[in-house]
Amino acid sequence: MSGSPAEAVTRRAFVAGTAAVAGTAALAGPLAGTAVAAGFGWRDDGANYVVDTGAALVFKVSKSTGDLTSLVHKGTEYQGYGGKNSHIESGLGSSTVTLAQSGSTILISVTHGTLRHYYAARSGENHIYLWTNKADSSVSATRFILRVRAGLFLNDEPDSYTYTTGTIEASDVFAKSDGQTRSKHYSKVRVVDYDYTGWSAAGVGLWIVRSNHEKASGGPFYRSLLRHQSADGGGLYEILYYGENQTEAERYGLQGPYVIAFTDGGAPPAALYPGTLTTPWADSLGIAGYVPESGRGRVAGVGIAGRDTAYPYTVGLANPSAQYWAPARASDGYFSVSRVLPGTYTLTVYKGELAVHSAQVTVTAGTTTTLNTLTVPASNDPSRASAIWRIGDWDGTPSGFKNAELMTYAHPSDVRAAPWTGNVVIGSGTETSGFPCYLWKGVNSGLLVYFRLTAAQAAAAHTLRIGVTTAYANGRPRVTVNDTWTSAIPSPPAQPTTRSLTVGSYRGNNHTFTYSVPAAAWRTDTGQYNVLRIDVVSGSGTTGYLSAGTAVDAIDLLP
Repeated sequence: MSGSPAEAVTRRAFVAGTAAVAGTAALAGPLAGTAVAAGFGWRDDGANYVVDTGAALVFKVSKSTGDLTSLVHKGTEYQGYGGKNSHIESGLGSSTVTLAQSGSTILISVTHGTLRHYYAARSGENHIYLWTNKADSSVSATRFILRVRAGLFLNDEPDSYTYTTGTIEASDVFAKSDGQTRSKHYSKVRVVDYDYTGWSAAGVGLWIVRSNHEKASGGPFYRSLLRHQSADGGGLYEILYYGENQTEAERYGLQGPYVIAFTDGGAPPAALYPGTLTTPWADSLGIAGYVPESGRGRVAGVGIAGRDTAYPYTVGLANPSAQYWAPARASDGYFSVSRVLPGTYTLTVYKGELAVHSAQVTVTAGTTTTLNTLTVPASNDPSRASAIWRIGDWDGTPSGFKNAELMTYAHPSDVRAAPWTGNVVIGSGTETSGFPCYLWKGVNSGLLVYFRLTAAQAAAAHTLRIGVTTAYANGRPRVTVNDTWTSAIPSPPAQPTTRSLTVGSYRGNNHTFTYSVPAAAWRTDTGQYNVLRIDVVSGSGTTGYLSAGTAVDAIDLLP
């Protein structure tokens, strides 16, 4: 999980920031909250609102742009690298910024066109709560980036990168002198895998705790930017929408809260995690698009029948306005999806990352929609079909294939990658581990699979299936059997049009290609191997790892 126990680091001290003094503005109506801590309050320094949480945190927000311009914890300045502030996107520019305080809460509101962004501070807490409401496409706002000064934390995890002359793709994938690759794209984990990201050193932890992503896109298995380090400093992200290898349209509305959290070196408190965090104190703040707990519902399922207990199952809810997910209990498939906005959703059951069942469900505010046991039809799980042979298994991922794990945090050219070539023999025991997870037209097209058939099997036609998880530049497999029969070129399925295989993501739209191989294609001598050649075809793409390509889920031959 990102945000795991931190690395040993070196540290550099910075000049302490300005302490705040209490302010006096008020919001209409009281807010529930803790007693106000000594020193809690705010002041106006002319250019910024300066907020003291009364704990160990003082921060500044620009009155002209809404940027976070200073972040001082226990006297050390953490904000900023390369002369840049922390902000939405790359900075909104001229904005209307206001502040209001009531009791134990201070709220800073930023308005830029149709976009609304908020910072909230609570008395006695070393946290900043953030919300962002992107109402439409008129304003570009797809991320919040917390820029952290260099020298405070050391991070050489796979999701870090260093500016060097060794740029190997676009301007965002780099090669180190030892042949390892780095990019801000290489987060390694899916959204469902982490609650927070950040660093820890010398008794201080700095984290961003993600929101529940209800207005994000891509579902529970999407990978995106989390954090990076360079010579200039580091960045921690909350991605509101990211177009790289995106499978869904952008959703609009209020995203949050996500939280900037300081700790004494440990993980952020679990009470801040998505699915756990509640903010009743924010109900009356007037945040645009905010929906309190009372305006949300819940979906609960008794269980899921027809599961393969070797795999985890996830239940997702999605419509054009919102998305949610929850794990299904391993013992019986029970699931509960809470704090759901009212509406009608497509409910999807995933085996691993492969959708194996769907239904419609309606959510009503203040109530629980209870579902009887859902049954996954055998026909919806390709693994349940008897096969003459199978490479990999059907779970919607290239797990188990050669280089599959590495590709979530490295470029295919990385020195740690095993050779992308590699023909395989069915029955060798290394069919899956020896078969590359990705196939490219310009790298390893033409891989061979050797297998034997019995006399009865060789006398019949069979169906060959190749499952893919995404594709780049319309790459798709065309097959040839024994150099005597070649399939037609299949139509490309709908897939993201951006980079995928080189930026740490195999996740696109799962698709199964089927090929009806006639009996005449097989060799009748049972002592001879049949040879299946898999070529990647497409008129798009460029060369090498940016040639047309695809990621493999499973390959099998059915009786």
